[in-house]
Amino acid sequence: MKALLNRFGIVAASASVLAPAPALAHHMMGGKVPVTFMQGLLSGLGHPIIGPDHFAAVVGVGILAALVGRGLRPVLAFSAALILGVAVHLASANAPAAELLVGLSTVLIGGLVALRLSLGALPAAVVFAGAGVVHGYALGESIVGAEPSPLGAYLAGLLLIQTVIAVAAYAATMAVQRRGPAFDRAGMAAAGAVIALIGAVTAAAPGIPG
Repeated sequence: MKALLNRFGIVAASASVLAPAPALAHHMMGGKVPVTFMQGLLSGLGHPIIGPDHFAAVVGVGILAALVGRGLRPVLAFSAALILGVAVHLASANAPAAELLVGLSTVLIGGLVALRLSLGALPAAVVFAGAGVVHGYALGESIVGAEPSPLGAYLAGLLLIQTVIAVAAYAATMAVQRRGPAFDRAGMAAAGAVIALIGAVTAAAPGIPG
């Protein structure tokens, strides 16, 4: 968990710098659509890492999954919903203020982590599915117009890396909980605060694609 919090600190500090950056700031291919299988794969693997808002949200999902106590099912639900969100974007559906929604959903995830709120099955499903679709829609911008091969590779890479990150956060949270209630509360409060901060920066500076 300490390593995750250190990563959060770096990301949070850089988030305010990234906020006014141009639209290509979080684009793996420098604004170009991937044209090969490898480019698509690398783009999918890189997106949740180079975008502070998406990285924070995925980590938050892993933490929340551990707090909710339903195993890794919430993580898988988020991943599936994110791919659905990409598909919605590729279908030319128009979602106004997508980046604002990305920021607000990240703030929500961070708030739930910080407060350690207990979620029932239905509220948890709504949070994970809703956040997944919103983040997926934003990530879909970078792959619009791609051929089937790089598109499939992008989706595979995206699904793989976000699942790995969320599962790592899940495992770290379980380890923190074994350290005792006091350590658990402090760790969750710190992690949730940083996640919410990153989301707030994104929400305050819409127009920057993740």
